[in-house]
Amino acid sequence: MESQQERVLVYLRDLILKGEFVPGERLAEVALAERLSASRTPVRLALTTLEQEGLVEQSPGGGYVMRRITANEISDAIAVRGHLEGMAARLIAEHGVPRQLANALQECLRAGDRLFEKPALGIDDYAAYTDMNNRFHKLLVEGSGNAALIRAIEVNNRLPFAAASAMLPMQSALEEGRQWLFLAHQQHHSLVKAMLKGEGTRAQAIATEHVQIAQSNLTFALERPEVFRKLAPALHLVTEAVL
Repeated sequence: MESQQERVLVYLRDLILKGEFVPGERLAEVALAERLSASRTPVRLALTTLEQEGLVEQSPGGGYVMRRITANEISDAIAVRGHLEGMAARLIAEHGVPRQLANALQECLRAGDRLFEKPALGIDDYAAYTDMNNRFHKLLVEGSGNAALIRAIEVNNRLPFAAASAMLPMQSALEEGRQWLFLAHQQHHSLVKAMLKGEGTRAQAIATEHVQIAQSNLTFALERPEVFRKLAPALHLVTEAVL
């Protein structure tokens, strides 16, 4: 039963983030159970978890509905990620970077550098950068060795567009996309250098500042939703409020 509960949760979250439901839409347990080839119990438990993650909300008439997420909520979650990753970077710098972690981070840097040797990036290059970026940020968080921090960032990242690579697919639609990624990757270099030198305060500041690119991407996407909806279907869940 445990594996089915996890499967239902993953699939249902994926459907939501792919834009399968509109804000205010009722999420009927029976219909979802049939769609996911599951019983109602794991569906009910999944909806409870998704409520805790901020993706759905209870309906006054009972059951759950899709909730509309405000731009400020996402902006706040991105800021929280910055502070958590900043804490992780400081802990790594202060405790010393183990050789295995240092090697893994350096390989991420080299992978990014190889991409930027090209004069232009294709869609496969953006996908490769996203994979590298996911590895880099996972190494950063897990390298902190702080279990509470790791749990906190996992929960925070479940809100649409809060995670480190959540905004990256949209970069391929921008003329400035390569420049923005290049700037982000230069920050990766600065961050690794600070951690290796044991500069905890500097590492924390760089990691915290790093999320400003994601904040700018979010603002840009909400100003031009017609350009980015196909690349990020979950945008329709977000109110186009000014940040």
